[in-house]
Amino acid sequence: MATQPSFFIPHGGGPCFFMPDPSGTWTGMSAFLRGLSGTLAEQPTAIIVVSGHWETDGFAFTGTEHPTLIYDYGGFPPETYRLRYDVPGAPGLARRAAQLLRDAGLAANVDPARGLDHGVFVPLKVAFPDADIPLIEMSVDRTLDPELHIAAGKALAHLRDEGVLILGSGMSFHNMRGYGDPRATAPSQAFDAWLTAAVEQPGAARATALNAWADAPSGRFSHPQAEHLLPLMVAAGTSQAAGARVYSELVLKTAISAFRFD
Repeated sequence: MATQPSFFIPHGGGPCFFMPDPSGTWTGMSAFLRGLSGTLAEQPTAIIVVSGHWETDGFAFTGTEHPTLIYDYGGFPPETYRLRYDVPGAPGLARRAAQLLRDAGLAANVDPARGLDHGVFVPLKVAFPDADIPLIEMSVDRTLDPELHIAAGKALAHLRDEGVLILGSGMSFHNMRGYGDPRATAPSQAFDAWLTAAVEQPGAARATALNAWADAPSGRFSHPQAEHLLPLMVAAGTSQAAGARVYSELVLKTAISAFRFD
């Protein structure tokens, strides 16, 4: 069984990949997500997705056999509230993941009823359209502490050796007022360059850098709140090897990137 990598992926804006896109805003991001499975040596045995759209006290994992979808976006066409992603859950994996975190001294539990939010089903419907790989969602801790999320990734790391693909789903730039504003281009690029350099360091040095993300060039401008960046911390924590940027482009006049950790 091949060890799976971990990724930090962009989930786009709302149900963006399933709407008309005459200007091609989401074409490149969609192509990256569609090609993701082709970069894997084997099909994953299961997938854990850390979503910036679920904040809890401590960490939580979805534990239902047949997860429903949470359409946590507003103002989009009616058909986007009828999207389906009938993927199987993995309650056993959820219980095991929560126990791994508890064994590492981190608070964690299983939510037996919660469904999958759009930070999960929207990108996964593009990346794994067959919906045949068992899937659970992981929350971010409400403290938004980067060191805590790196530690959570470290606790989950050996699941990769069992074929589990760990995905952090967020956005490398997430300032809603900046999207579409040309004044945001330069600061978003400055943060993106810093973030890429941080990711490309090996584990200990990377953790030190990422823990201080708010002091990075345009760090707080790029992320007024950290919830969309913290899934990257979990993915990064699963590996001690240097990470790599695997996708980057200007989207809505802001720099957006994705990263891989082997």
